Amino acid sequence: MNYAQSGVNIEAGNRAVDLIKPSVKRTFTKHVLNSLGGFAAMVQVPVGYQEPVMVSCTDGVGTKLKIAIDLGKFDTLGIDLVAMCVNDLICCGAKPMFFLDYIACHALVPEHVKALIDGMVEGCLQSECALVGGEMAEMNDLYREGDFDLAGFSVGIVEKSKVIDGSRIESGNYVYGIPSAGLHSNGFSLVRKVLTPDVCRTRGISEEALLTPTRIYVKQVLDLVETKDIRGLAHITGGGLAENVARVLPKTVGITIEKQAWNVPAIFKHIQQIGQIEENEMFRVFNMGIGMVIISAQPLEGLLFLGRVESGHSGVVLVD
Repeated sequence: MNYAQSGVNIEAGNRAVDLIKPSVKRTFTKHVLNSLGGFAAMVQVPVGYQEPVMVSCTDGVGTKLKIAIDLGKFDTLGIDLVAMCVNDLICCGAKPMFFLDYIACHALVPEHVKALIDGMVEGCLQSECALVGGEMAEMNDLYREGDFDLAGFSVGIVEKSKVIDGSRIESGNYVYGIPSAGLHSNGFSLVRKVLTPDVCRTRGISEEALLTPTRIYVKQVLDLVETKDIRGLAHITGGGLAENVARVLPKTVGITIEKQAWNVPAIFKHIQQIGQIEENEMFRVFNMGIGMVIISAQPLEGLLFLGRVESGHSGVVLVD
């Protein structure tokens, strides 16, 4: 016997690496000190920091992968993977420095790997961070034929005195939202139960639209952090508006958000109607059209105004 007969194809892995190298190198910044192929990546801390704080995040894409597998469309998943990590990372005010990925699968298909990595490259370029390495693992007796999983890891940096942790949030601060691109990468176990392929065909809903990649907020948010007095940031993922915004609030204040403050995208209305899902459940599972919340000490232009921070109660209350 040989390794290939046991389910691991070294030649396919090497070919996949050769296919992705040119794309990956496009993301390298001047702080990356080594080339691809080493045992570990080296990234230099930029000059100018007095007390640099390293910030790290890890995440996946969830069962959104199943829709991509069914459609044979893999080019946007890498953007999702990067977005789910760097959007969390910037909530501390940190600038993403580098990203790594982990791909586990039944069997390596080099062309599929290239599509996945090309998406990560696009996500890293949008985030101005380097894709410095990753891992591919063939485990054909652990994953079913055609199945795979993704994990991402991001590291950023922020000056200690500029860390955003919500501690400076106070009554009277302004609360704004930035729209999402749609479902992003949360709630897909429920999405897939409701919007089956047959339902999508019957209702005229594009399955490919379900793969619209997660919006990356890095440049927009960090520009605001540099120029405005930003007190809190919340990436709206699983748990929805209420739970995620409450994570950054001091216990002494709260926020009341009117659901009518923005137009909920049609995809969420389809899911709610077809699945006969209660509105409170929708707002607990999905972002409902708001992907990032910003709490500022001053008015901001070009964002959705959601309300003001209030004393007298804690947490986030959503009202009709």
